[in-house]
Amino acid sequence: MNLILRMIIILAGSFFKPDLPVERPKNTLSLRVLPNDIDINLHMNNGRYLTICDLTRVDMFIRTGLAKTMIVEKWMPVISEHTMKYKKALTLFQKYEIKMEITGWDERSFQMVHTFIVGDRVVAEGTSLGVIVSKSGVVPPVDVMEKVVERLGRKKT
Repeated sequence: MNLILRMIIILAGSFFKPDLPVERPKNTLSLRVLPNDIDINLHMNNGRYLTICDLTRVDMFIRTGLAKTMIVEKWMPVISEHTMKYKKALTLFQKYEIKMEITGWDERSFQMVHTFIVGDRVVAEGTSLGVIVSKSGVVPPVDVMEKVVERLGRKKT
């Protein structure tokens, strides 16, 4: 399965999942390591973890209502920083879950944690800083959340 097909499946599936709160949303995706995810060492490529983290954010954007708000406002999400800690390799066809949570924000960016889990074991964990950008620059997270709540009537928490 190509990565674009995986993205389409995530996009379509997100519309049928329950809404998430705008503040501190948490979501989980259940996935499997596919042949196009592996590298020469026959485990998931380190760059693929970052792409999978992107998929969790797309699911969150849709389920919080942020995706609709970004389209209307002509905003764009950007990851300004990302780190990963790899603890155990994911191998071909292995099932895993990735949990994503917005853990906080400051005047500029949202802080996120992405946790890759097999069974009850954490196999990798990443942290991200993400911003929402408009034509005039970075939109403060508080303004982003207020706009989503205002536009869609979503609960903040």
